[in-house]
Amino acid sequence: MSDELVLFDTNARGVAQVTLNRPAVHNCFNDQVIERLLAIFTEIKGSKDIRVVVIRGEGKSFSAGGDLEWMRRSGQQDYATNLAQTLVLAQLFKTLNDLPQATVALVQGNCMAGGTGLVSCSDIAIAVRDTKFALTEVRLGLSPATISPYVVAAIGPRQARRYFLTAERFDGAEAQRIGLVHELAEDVDDLKARGERVVADLLLGAPGAIADSKLLIREVAYEADVTEDVMQFTARNIADRRASAEGQEGLASFFAKRKPAWTV
Repeated sequence: MSDELVLFDTNARGVAQVTLNRPAVHNCFNDQVIERLLAIFTEIKGSKDIRVVVIRGEGKSFSAGGDLEWMRRSGQQDYATNLAQTLVLAQLFKTLNDLPQATVALVQGNCMAGGTGLVSCSDIAIAVRDTKFALTEVRLGLSPATISPYVVAAIGPRQARRYFLTAERFDGAEAQRIGLVHELAEDVDDLKARGERVVADLLLGAPGAIADSKLLIREVAYEADVTEDVMQFTARNIADRRASAEGQEGLASFFAKRKPAWTV
């Protein structure tokens, strides 16, 4: 198995495969993963040859979200460094969301926090029925800030008000019901087959027409565009949360395998 944190390859049909490759830690994000994903999506954005992007996770899980040790370290750094790292994360999600190419997320296992952000930024999402989703940030004293514009656009404010606040887990059927995923697979083999069918459909569309159709949706949708001001706001929100007493207590309690102070 490759030791690259994110795998990236393309084929002659113009299909790019982007694979999170930290299976031992359920494909959690750290600063290296985030920077690599941003570089890949930036390269894809400028490519005339790539027509479809498939995003998946190696191993048992799609992604369990942020690497908690990395987030704890970030919150202990000086504020400028903490905020700068968070802005890179915000830029990652915006770049994926705004790609002119069609994007497909194939989801299995655990899909938590930032992993749910990747799904929400993708045009089409297919999940194995028993996938476990959650927006877990508040239980760690954090907030789902940088992913919030995309998750709210996917599931709507009403569902966000439940799942952002409870951090409860839900399965693929519920994810489909609330609009997070489009289609359910029975297992990983079925997931692969369904993904291949969707990619085949997407390759029947004209690349320029697909890009213009994505732009059209962003222009006419009621959700506000994710402007630089929005990214700055969400990045400051999570940077403040990481550095806060609650954020540090939430992460410390996780590593100490104890309840955080606010639950005692």
